[in-house]
Amino acid sequence: MTTAADGGGAPVSHGARLWRPRFDGWTLGALILALLVAAPLIAVGWLALFPRENIWPHLIATALPRYLGNTLTLMALVGLGTAAIGAGAAWLVTMKRFPLRAVFDWALLAPLAVPAYIGAYALVELLEYAGPVQTAMREAFGWRNARDYWFPEIRSIWSAAFVLTLSLYPYVYLLARSAFREQSVCALEVSRSLGAGPWSCFFRVALPLARPAVAAGAAIAMMETLNDFGAVDYFAVPTLTAGVFAIWMESSNVGGAAQISSVMLLFVLALVGLERAGRRGRRYHNMSRRYRPIMREEMSPFWRWIAFIGCALPLTLGFLVPVGVIGWRALGHLEQWLEPDFWAALINTAWLAGLAAAIAAGAGLFLVYGARSSRSPLPRRLGQAATIGYAAPGAVLAVGVIVPAAALDRMIASAANDWFGLATGLILTGSAAGLIYAYVARFSAIAYGAIDSAFGRVTPSMEMAARTLGETKGGALRRVHLPIIKGSVLTAALLIFVDAAKELPATLILRPFDFDTLATRVYTYASLEQLEQAAPAALAIMLVGLVPVAILIRTLGAYRPGVGRHH
Repeated sequence: MTTAADGGGAPVSHGARLWRPRFDGWTLGALILALLVAAPLIAVGWLALFPRENIWPHLIATALPRYLGNTLTLMALVGLGTAAIGAGAAWLVTMKRFPLRAVFDWALLAPLAVPAYIGAYALVELLEYAGPVQTAMREAFGWRNARDYWFPEIRSIWSAAFVLTLSLYPYVYLLARSAFREQSVCALEVSRSLGAGPWSCFFRVALPLARPAVAAGAAIAMMETLNDFGAVDYFAVPTLTAGVFAIWMESSNVGGAAQISSVMLLFVLALVGLERAGRRGRRYHNMSRRYRPIMREEMSPFWRWIAFIGCALPLTLGFLVPVGVIGWRALGHLEQWLEPDFWAALINTAWLAGLAAAIAAGAGLFLVYGARSSRSPLPRRLGQAATIGYAAPGAVLAVGVIVPAAALDRMIASAANDWFGLATGLILTGSAAGLIYAYVARFSAIAYGAIDSAFGRVTPSMEMAARTLGETKGGALRRVHLPIIKGSVLTAALLIFVDAAKELPATLILRPFDFDTLATRVYTYASLEQLEQAAPAALAIMLVGLVPVAILIRTLGAYRPGVGRHH
């Protein structure tokens, strides 16, 4: 058996080292941080299993089947829609030549900047009975009221699926685009030489090769659908997330909310498994020795314009229309930009998201470095398990945060009163501390993934040389690792800032009384059908959302493997 010497020189077997790890400060800190990040999900499971009032029979007999059916339907529609649009657009911009192809190559990512709830508000504003579309139809055809013509019901599950699909298809597009670019032209040439036409070549060769990437992107889109509250609430679609709000806000039943949240967590685990299986399933190999990059094909004039329309429609409906509708409202009522409440919400959003981004980035750095420095695999495994918080819906995390936070508040208040005679009030649930904690628990996975990947650029010999020269672990991190990975740390912090600024479900549940962010201001006014007051905050959120899109475009522009330069 292989042995290693511990600090005192005594031999220690690898098996013993796994069972009796040495917990230095970094290892212990990483374990504590990982447990803190995972604590809300643990709390949800505990509350669901041991509620004060068990309403499972009532839920199963009444609301749960409706919540479950709508959620499954919506997730299926969005999964199919994002897979079709994302994979189809990725194939066209990668393999074909048509007008504005180079623009669509990066512009198709733009709908990521538009949260689904803002897209929902824009769609209803455009298509409702008093909106410009139906008004123009009545004027053009002489119709006097809604009984004179048929128009699709706007507030329906179909509209919710439509908006969510247009907002989320870039996840599939991004992964499918990379998968198509990595394919060799030789495989496609062989299929063409065997008589396969363009459509057969796509469905029988290219798409099966890219299937794991498409499945992973669709799984991410379905997880985001499960998390959505603003859009489904506006379209009056009772889903599991809406059920959490209904049982929490209307019935004040924490156990019931936790039980519905536990059902959502089961969906999350299934989708995470699907996404990881998709990535793990990418086992296709290029067997030809004549690997050549893909050269884009010419198309007939008719099909060139069909391809143009196929790429223009999702971009127009998913980005240009929402930005145009909201921008028109925002710029048409400039007085709304001067309201003190708007600027207060903007400042609240900036400092909340900024503080959450800084803490999450620091926690991610500590988790990764602590796991790398530990002799035990436990910190890394626990850190990886904690990253599931990003997939968990914001409403679920809010349930897992507020109950333990309230209990801790009561303990602190009681201890302060008994020991010092002080009335501390509600420290966590009465302030933004609980909200920041939920942000960190949900978005620290972004920092963990980015920083863990960046540490791969630091060879072990660099740290060994620093330690040989007398540096501590902290000194090696500060002087060796950080200068190399600081770009990834800052990028992760920026992405967390943007996601926290757009987060709606957790913010609605955990925000202190009379405290607004941009997202909650948009939701409040839009739910009252006052889009003029909501428009400035909605436009600000979309402008902030363009930041990660710009980062993606820059990254994709800097790395374009395996693609012919011939346009």
